[in-house]
Amino acid sequence: MSNVDAAPRTYQYLTLERDGAVCVLTLSRPEKLNALNHALLTELDDAVTSLQADRSLRVVIVTGAGEKAFVAGADIGELAVLDTRGAEAASAFGSRVFRKLETGPQTVIAAVNGFALGGGCELALACHIRLAAENAKFGLPEVGLGIIPGYGGTQRLPRLVGLGVASEMIATGRMVGAEEALRIGLVQKVVEPEALLPAATEIARTIAAKGPLAVKLVKRVAREGLLMDFESGCALEAQHFGDPFEGEGAEGMRAFLEKRPPKW
Repeated sequence: MSNVDAAPRTYQYLTLERDGAVCVLTLSRPEKLNALNHALLTELDDAVTSLQADRSLRVVIVTGAGEKAFVAGADIGELAVLDTRGAEAASAFGSRVFRKLETGPQTVIAAVNGFALGGGCELALACHIRLAAENAKFGLPEVGLGIIPGYGGTQRLPRLVGLGVASEMIATGRMVGAEEALRIGLVQKVVEPEALLPAATEIARTIAAKGPLAVKLVKRVAREGLLMDFESGCALEAQHFGDPFEGEGAEGMRAFLEKRPPKW
């Protein structure tokens, strides 16, 4: 891989490596187990904005540096000095960054190595697909500190695993291992640690080879439809079904009939 051309500057806490239509974004603050401080979140915000402006980029893989942690959580040292207003602002900022990542044009895959706790779990939840190494641990332990999740965890986790399971996890603050995460639907695949990035890259390349507009549309329709009643969701699907037909859809179906690879 090579350093991604879309990165506007050198980052202190992030590295970006580009391989064709796929970019690996690594959060790198290993001395703090990649904990999210304001500076790292600011860099992530900048990097996501830059990557989303690159129309040739199809998939982003998000992972953490080192073998111990994806992201061990938010930086408690920073949070501990905040008052109520400052805490609300910190939550709003982190939520906005994660929402930007979630709603952008690229498919985002979390390759979770080690601990994904608090803000790290919330970052994984904001990704569209989650793969876990066998040593991965997930959890929202904020109640043990007398606070609550602040980057969307109370909203995304119930939608992903169901209200009962999410309520138990959040209220107890307990961690779940990779196999339990797979069983409850928190992750889609569990692999050996050394196979994590290759597995994520294989999925990323598969997605990158599909119709780019179609992939963006299915992400949008599925996400927005989840918040609607069934009939409204089906109407949204029908509304966008025709969008690709005079462009890549026509090419994709023509290529199928002509038994050749499509040219996106």
